[in-house]
Amino acid sequence: MTFEKSTIRRRGIYLLPNLFTTGALFSGFYAITSAMNDHYDISVVAIFVAMILDGLDGRVARLTNTQSEFGAQYDSLSDMVSFAIAPALVMYLWAFSTLGKLGLFAAFVHTAGGALRLARFNTQLTSADKRYFQGLPSPAAAAILAGFIWLCLEHNWSIESIKYTALILTIITGLLMVSNFRYSSFKEIDLKGKVPFFVAISVMLSIAFVMAQPQTMLFLLFLGYAISGPVVTLIMRRKRLQSRKV
Repeated sequence: MTFEKSTIRRRGIYLLPNLFTTGALFSGFYAITSAMNDHYDISVVAIFVAMILDGLDGRVARLTNTQSEFGAQYDSLSDMVSFAIAPALVMYLWAFSTLGKLGLFAAFVHTAGGALRLARFNTQLTSADKRYFQGLPSPAAAAILAGFIWLCLEHNWSIESIKYTALILTIITGLLMVSNFRYSSFKEIDLKGKVPFFVAISVMLSIAFVMAQPQTMLFLLFLGYAISGPVVTLIMRRKRLQSRKV
């Protein structure tokens, strides 16, 4: 009597990349709970930690060949918490709680913008130009809000004097996420290839500047990236119009 081997396929998930995703999710959750206890300095650092972990999970999955549909969906849910809900709630608790419905509106615009941005990104994975993102990426939008709070805390700026600036900034980041502006994905940069010595020195100096004043430099860095979207889009449209005239 012979027995056939079972062909039942075991289901499971890849542990390593999902550990990074879980760490990013926890960082977003921790940012919210820290803000609820008035530890806003910890909140903003937690959001930046979530950004680092979010950047690592995809790279680890590609390096170890452990990409999966589960990982992609889990990453989107983690991004929703860490880069849409967390920065909006931290900003609301820090600056908008005295603004009533206006503050709720601004925080919701950022949250909804993040949700719509992630949904659009997931539906355009196969058709989108890999060199560009359509709309401001949610991690960059979260970094702008976190960097602004960190900058204000570092300089002890009064919340009353800057709360309307924070309000406008929160609404703009939410709208930029659902805009049609093109943002560079930097995926065309070859990190494995050789670069001139000058480029290596420039990178090291840039890291040194950021480390010396992380509050100011991180905010300016991501604010500049947010501004680059409309600029790049206008330049591309102008070139397209000029080529049609020719």
